[in-house]
Amino acid sequence: MNNIKQYTLRICVLLLFVGMSSCDDDFVNRKPLNEVPNSDTWADPALSEAFILDIYNGFGQGGLDEQMQASLTDESLFTHSGRGINTVTESRSNPVDQGWINYNYNWADMYKRIRATNVAISYLEEPMFDDKQVSDRLIGEAYFLRAFYYHQLLRYYGAVPIVDRMYELGEDDYLLPRNTYEECVNFIVADCEKAVTLLEGQPTATGRATDVAALALKARTLLYAASDLHDIPTASANSATIGSYSNPEYLGYVAGSQDERWQKAKAAAKAVVDKNLGYKLNLDAPVTPEEGEANYLALSMGGGSAVADASAEIEILLGRYFVDEKDEGGAWVGRNNGPNGYHNWSGNTPTQNLVDDYEMIDGTPFDWNNPAHAAAPYDNRDPRFYASILHDGADWKPRTADVTATDPANQIQSGHYEVIRNGETVVYDGVDTRTSSIENWNGSYTGYTMRKFIDPDPAIVNQTDRQQIPWPMFKYTEAVLNYAEACIELGEYDEAKLWINRIRFRAGLPALTETGDALMERYRNERRIELAYEEHRFHDARRWMIAPTTLGEQVQVIDIFGELKAGETVTTYKYDPASYNYSYTVHDLDPGIEDRQWLDKMYFISIHRDEMNRNELLVQNPGYSE
Repeated sequence: MNNIKQYTLRICVLLLFVGMSSCDDDFVNRKPLNEVPNSDTWADPALSEAFILDIYNGFGQGGLDEQMQASLTDESLFTHSGRGINTVTESRSNPVDQGWINYNYNWADMYKRIRATNVAISYLEEPMFDDKQVSDRLIGEAYFLRAFYYHQLLRYYGAVPIVDRMYELGEDDYLLPRNTYEECVNFIVADCEKAVTLLEGQPTATGRATDVAALALKARTLLYAASDLHDIPTASANSATIGSYSNPEYLGYVAGSQDERWQKAKAAAKAVVDKNLGYKLNLDAPVTPEEGEANYLALSMGGGSAVADASAEIEILLGRYFVDEKDEGGAWVGRNNGPNGYHNWSGNTPTQNLVDDYEMIDGTPFDWNNPAHAAAPYDNRDPRFYASILHDGADWKPRTADVTATDPANQIQSGHYEVIRNGETVVYDGVDTRTSSIENWNGSYTGYTMRKFIDPDPAIVNQTDRQQIPWPMFKYTEAVLNYAEACIELGEYDEAKLWINRIRFRAGLPALTETGDALMERYRNERRIELAYEEHRFHDARRWMIAPTTLGEQVQVIDIFGELKAGETVTTYKYDPASYNYSYTVHDLDPGIEDRQWLDKMYFISIHRDEMNRNELLVQNPGYSE
């Protein structure tokens, strides 16, 4: 019986081959159904465009990930453990366990995108289709994207190997050493300049690179390059770790004039400033506090909220926009960061360190040693504070139905308060605390939750609600601040103040009057506040070499207690200074949650061990053992 089966099988196979030989030869010459050959891709403008569009996926969620980069800095504390944040903030990062490494600066992911740009550039330099406007636009975007991904690598790792062509199979060698920092800067700048030339005058599309975005990338790159961290004589004087490194050319400039680099940074930023794309930056006096808050809220909404000024979208030179149908992570920023009393997750919570750096409305510093400030710390502050941070007693959205009876006033409750229950005085735990009756495990440790980037639309409240606020990859105000910083470094104080004060006037704050080092200190605080939560602080603190006293500081938090005044009989709590005496106690975060420290190795992220093992020509960054 088995022999019959085998014989029958042989006959069937033979008939199959006979049948195949009598058919059209095309049957065995089919194109893969899940791939498009290069010859088809680059001969078709639409397919070429689709290839370029895919490279933009390297942007990830912009900066609106569940774990935000703000929580690597003194802006924020990440509430939930086990995500690799502590590995970075406690300076335990190493080549085996780098800690939190986001998709949009992961070494392997960046080089994957860089390879794609090299493929696109190689085919588009001599396009196979006739529409020159389209081919110029696509190759311009490819140059921008290559520059952007190299800039991401450079500002985290220092110099990296420059791969500027498409590798083929069967080449003799695929290994490259790191280029110098200067060579990387020059390469990025050259790509930006090519992108500007190719994209100038081209039609624009939301979320796509433009000539102005390329100018902004050039300006940012040159600003970083001029900074102290990348001037090796200065950096070595401030850090023994950098001073003892055997390959300083990977970290910055070992020779040349820092002033000349600041001149280049100034000129590049001015090219963006001259585009006059700012939102309400033509003021010559402060607006009212109410207008200042509304202006900053409009900026943080980026035109993506129906309740904000859509004209603020002009500020975004390049944005990461989110598509509802794709259920993208960036659309969940409200759920990820809103208060737990609204069934949100209180993820990236503002620190007291950040809160204390918001000025008073008259431009003077906030000071806990001032009795008036200490008694009412949330009164009369910089209007940007109210548009960025939800604090105790802040008005917010209507609560969900299950919480309405607990908080009919719709105010943030991040403290503990006395109330009268059954004729007795008891302590009531606010619904936005870690002892709340509502999802206490999601409560903030710091006493604050994030408001910036969270849509104030009352219809968007809880865990099931997405929003469409774009992430600003590059925006006009950043370029203005870059220009002002370069002017200060070059001693051009009046020009710097002109632009800084325009930003302050828009926010409702008085003009700065200082010069010299005092002006630089005010500028740095201004940049900290204006760009809070926008992925600048991590880089700014490092390139200014102030990280030991900023990123390395312990997180400060606040405890709030409301004591009933004599004779008051409150049964359902709401914020009310007429009924309560409030006390505010600032202290370090409890030990064991996050024990921050700064080690100078963290000025540069380590190259992962796997990358070092793949490429024997790589040299590790300073402070990391192999």
